[in-house]
Amino acid sequence: MNESIMAFIIWAIVGIVFILMGIYCLNSKTLKPFGFWANAEVIQVEDVKGYNRTLGKLWCVYGSLFIVVGVPLLKEDNSAWIIIPILGTMLLTIGTMIIYVVGIESKYRKKK
Repeated sequence: MNESIMAFIIWAIVGIVFILMGIYCLNSKTLKPFGFWANAEVIQVEDVKGYNRTLGKLWCVYGSLFIVVGVPLLKEDNSAWIIIPILGTMLLTIGTMIIYVVGIESKYRKKK
């Protein structure tokens, strides 16, 4: 199998894991909010179901865009297009963090 196809398949599997994580979060019946940050305490949330649904949507969108950003990996070897997955992933991740902190966390955080 061609190396570029194999690289994209691995890339897509990682994106699918993000999507599956989002679907799990969307359909969760638990009354415990899911965490966004690794190894950090989960925020106190007023509407747990709404928070989990919104976070699940965020993960699904992130996973889908992650796969799209990886499409240039299908180009031939030693292509300059490799910069798109590198910078695209960085910008996509920073954008996701901004959306979470400014939009989701500020909306669902329990008021003191």
